[in-house]
Amino acid sequence: MSIANIIGNIQVALREGKFTSEAAVSQGIVLPILDKLGWPIFDTSIVTPEFSVEGRRVDFALCYPPNQPIVFIEVKKVGSSEGAERQLFEYAFHLGVPMAILTDGQDWSFYLPGEQGPYEERRVYKLDLLERDVAEAENRLTKYLAYKNVCSGSALQEARSDYQNVARSRLIETTLPKAWHALLKEPDSLLLELLADKVEDICGYRPSLDTCTQFLIDLYKDKSTSDVSRLARQSDFSGMDRTISTRTEEAFTFVFKGREYVARSAREVMTKIFQLLAKEDSTFLERFASRKHGKKRRYLARDKHELYPGRPDLCEEHAIEVVPGWWLGTNYSRHSIQEIIELALEVAGPQLRRMVKVKLL
Repeated sequence: MSIANIIGNIQVALREGKFTSEAAVSQGIVLPILDKLGWPIFDTSIVTPEFSVEGRRVDFALCYPPNQPIVFIEVKKVGSSEGAERQLFEYAFHLGVPMAILTDGQDWSFYLPGEQGPYEERRVYKLDLLERDVAEAENRLTKYLAYKNVCSGSALQEARSDYQNVARSRLIETTLPKAWHALLKEPDSLLLELLADKVEDICGYRPSLDTCTQFLIDLYKDKSTSDVSRLARQSDFSGMDRTISTRTEEAFTFVFKGREYVARSAREVMTKIFQLLAKEDSTFLERFASRKHGKKRRYLARDKHELYPGRPDLCEEHAIEVVPGWWLGTNYSRHSIQEIIELALEVAGPQLRRMVKVKLL
């Protein structure tokens, strides 16, 4: 089986939330990739697991010559790699290891610890296996991590060249407007909450996230500054209560295994679908929780305070226990809820997905 096939299989398993622990990521993702990249994974003098550094351990040390680390790999649970760079850099600095990799199986961050600047600035490249196509993933993994490339020094040379390449800065500059328009076109939940918070600060009334979503979509459609100003002036926040009450009176229907269900809100649709999927598959909630969720939060967690970090008010008001021991966040716009449901159906797998028909937009 080729590296491309391995990556393709990993993408399918990631979408279904099959990697629920660090050990699963190591055994099911990291080692198969290293094997296909030419590393002798059964030779512990070259691929050393639990490598000791000053009484602590890094998950994998790739060695050349044997027993001399040249690459460190730190493995985390899917969606849990944020903030782990410091520990990895301490390991690398202590032994002078020139390349360090932090991965949760889905995201692969390649670092040059010896360069200058904050941790983020020393990252050469971030590879998201679910966002990049197989060819791009294969190219990057091979360039930075293939056994022959690491041993010959070309992997480090390529990484340093990429780090210094000014094209990255130009790419960021050209991507910023696209990213902004993408946020306006399909608003992220954090952006919506920031907007809602600011409206409440200014006028004392908090808009629904659906209202904020529609405002940003309208803003995206209008290109000129004058139109943007007009939209801002026309946004009648005093009428938000009417908007909210109208929408909460809407009826939503969805089909599950041939049976039609009726719900009073998009949030109720999402909650019911999670309950039905959990009843059909006892592993569904665990697998969904193992997926990468929002930028700063979890959609589903065993502790409701993980759903809205730093916002205990939202934890109390907008969290529902879908089944005993599992909490689902509900403070989302209709657009975001549709995306969460799509993610849930992706995790559930193609057989269950075919049995569900739901459209909120």
